Amino acid sequence: MVLHGVSDFDAACAQAGALRVEPLCLADALGSTALARAWDRLEARADWPTQTRLFAATLNDLIAAGASRIMTVWAGGDLVALLPLCRYKGYLARWRMIGARETYEPGDMLCNGTAAADALAKAIARLPHPLLLDRISAGSPLIPALVRAVRRRGRLVVRPAMACPHIALDEGWRDPESCFNAGRRSDFRRARRKAEGCGHLQCETLAPDAGNFDALFDEAVAVEALGWKSEAGTAIATDPRQAAIFRAFFRAVAQRGDLRISFLRIDGRAIAMQMAVLWNGRYWLFKIGHDAAFNACSPGGLLMLHAIGWAAQARLHSFEFLGVAEPWICKLWTQAQHDCVQLRTYPYTLRGAVAFAADGAAWSRQRLRQRLWRR
Repeated sequence: MVLHGVSDFDAACAQAGALRVEPLCLADALGSTALARAWDRLEARADWPTQTRLFAATLNDLIAAGASRIMTVWAGGDLVALLPLCRYKGYLARWRMIGARETYEPGDMLCNGTAAADALAKAIARLPHPLLLDRISAGSPLIPALVRAVRRRGRLVVRPAMACPHIALDEGWRDPESCFNAGRRSDFRRARRKAEGCGHLQCETLAPDAGNFDALFDEAVAVEALGWKSEAGTAIATDPRQAAIFRAFFRAVAQRGDLRISFLRIDGRAIAMQMAVLWNGRYWLFKIGHDAAFNACSPGGLLMLHAIGWAAQARLHSFEFLGVAEPWICKLWTQAQHDCVQLRTYPYTLRGAVAFAADGAAWSRQRLRQRLWRR
């Protein structure tokens, strides 16, 4: 990635208000011990693992080549807000959260209160380039702050985005089958009998370390490649860039002891997998997959049942599906979800006008397709 208009970025931050707003090269910021400690303290207010310094460091190394920027807000010597941003080369390129397009997961700013959010929003409002945040928390303090800041400087569009399902875990989930009705329990037993008919059935959840991480990661990626994601082009194995990103991120998490890779095996052969991160007392499910040759015995469902029970027995607070609220999750596992929105700013500049026109045309085409489909 190549960054242009850094001086515009700096000027926008310099005019943001009473709190001190400083734009920093993300690579330099990540290399600062003092800022790293301040960022770690601010992480106590994070909602997503994508807001962590570890995530930003991994993504910056692989996609930004040191050209990303981080907006930081300071009250004296205290870091009170931050938002890592980057954009591609080009006059019309938009600012976006680092990693959003590479992992397709939600993220958000970090801040410790309304004043800090307002200071950061004022800096965003002064940027000559538009901003696109694909998925942030619907309750993010950045949204009302931008409503206040963008007024008379541009347009702000907030649209619904795909929510993230989750299960609030309690003692009952230690035996997850007991949390479902008789029909679902019967489905699980039937699937288990079919799987056992193919050979010895085993579920395991592993904590990779430096010695076995690559082997376990490669095994999980190979399982995912045997399912529908390969045909859809979303499997890690079909995208070398995404594979490098997740390998680096998961390796860093494993070094902290917080990565979990789960397998369902038949006669030792892995036919379903999950890759998850333990963070903030929760189980964050980043990747799933199973061998389509075993669809009849629902290997993904059997492994999900094991993983939810494992998370409950580990006394974690919740099981976070990440991804999006797909119908199979809402129908089979949970209807609880974290609502998300997409946020776009259009400054009153040529860049903002072009972006607004392009998005308006895209939305019009989408509405037309929906009307034609309903007919």
